[in-house]
Amino acid sequence: MSERIRRVALVAHDNKKVDLIDWADRNRDVLADCELLTTGTTGRLVSERTGLEVERFQSGPLGGDQQIGARIAEGQVDLLIFFWDPLEPMSHDPDIKALLRIATLWNIPIACNESSADFIVSSPCFRQYTRRKPDFSAYRSRPVAGTDA
Repeated sequence: MSERIRRVALVAHDNKKVDLIDWADRNRDVLADCELLTTGTTGRLVSERTGLEVERFQSGPLGGDQQIGARIAEGQVDLLIFFWDPLEPMSHDPDIKALLRIATLWNIPIACNESSADFIVSSPCFRQYTRRKPDFSAYRSRPVAGTDA
């Protein structure tokens, strides 16, 4: 298993943006070797604070969560760091659930807070792990009710 550039998605709810930005600043050296994908405001703030280059999508409520989810489904994300706020209801909660669902479906590690993010990026697996990609061939070839296929 060889080292390769990791593609890391960074997302944070409003009440957790400062936590994520502080975390990214402390882990700047690790993240400098990664391709960073972010939702809108989070990406701007991370880039301003750390100087790291990020690819920014829309703000989460404007579709950014779904854009990152699409990248996960396309196999273009290796890790989702999503500092979410468990105490605050979100207007775009269905999008958040969809993002977490798609990351779980595609066997993407998810860090939901500083501790889990620290564990993941400090692990030797972060550099050397090859994720097992799920095989959905049986699902894709299943018969669909009401069709002749």
